[in-house]
This record gives sequence, C-alpha cells and structure tokens, in this order.
Amino acid sequence: MHGLFIRVNRLLAPAAMKEQFEAYIKGSLAEEIDRIDDYYRDRNGGFWVAIDGDDVVGMFGLEESGPDAMELRRMYVDPDQRRRGIARTMLAFAEDQCRRRNCKSLDLSTSELQPEALALYRRAGYQLLREDVATEASNKTVGGGIKRFYFKKEL
Repeated sequence: MHGLFIRVNRLLAPAAMKEQFEAYIKGSLAEEIDRIDDYYRDRNGGFWVAIDGDDVVGMFGLEESGPDAMELRRMYVDPDQRRRGIARTMLAFAEDQCRRRNCKSLDLSTSELQPEALALYRRAGYQLLREDVATEASNKTVGGGIKRFYFKKEL
C-alpha cells in the first residue's frame, strides 16, 4: 500500500514540482497512510485494497464528509494494472459501502494531473461542483497551483 501510494504520486509529479511532491508524500505518510486504521476510524470511514495474487493493485478510503455523505480518498490503481476495470470496480464498491451506511451522496476530488480519473468520475455520473487552484499543501492536496476538481454523486 505504501509503495503504491508513493509510486503513483511520484509518477504524477511534474518535473518542476518533484520537491513539493516529495514533501506531500512524506507528510501524507506521517499524517495518514502510516496510521491508516486510526485515521479512517477517527473519520467514521474505512480503507480497502484490491489484491491480485500477492500484489496490491488498487486502494481507496472513505471518510465522513457530512451527516449523510462520505468522501472518496486515496483511490489509486497500480499503473501497470490500469485498463482492467479495477478503478470502476473499486468505485462501485465504494458507492455500495456508502449506501450500506445510508449515505445520500459520495464526494470526491481529483486534480488536473489525473485526466483518466476525471473521465472515470464523469462517466460514472459524478457532477462537477467546482474547480479551484490549490495553493496550500495538506494531506489532501500538494498545493503549488494545481487545479482541483470537486465532484458529488447522489446515491
């Protein structure tokens, strides 16, 4: 799981932002990934991985984002395993988990650096709520002027 998170984020990093991405990776590992059970339990959520044999090929988390809503987090697919339907399967599973919790919607965000993710969410019926440019780094964004897209789907 750690390896997948690090690998995908390093691949996403534009050449001029390598240092910012390394800081983002380090901070996200310390704040979230290295304490995944506590992090998601504290947010009334959960975390899942997709396995193929002995390999982690995908991952995602859900955290509460409101009284009747969850937020999809950390959805990544191993770059060598893409185009196999893993992301679609994980997204459908996440939506089912939300329905089981009687959530009325699923929120998510992604960046301009992930055009495949943008296309997936649009095809899956997510409605774009807003776009903004992330200037501050957190465990949810690298910052650095990258455009982010915020979506919601009523379940």
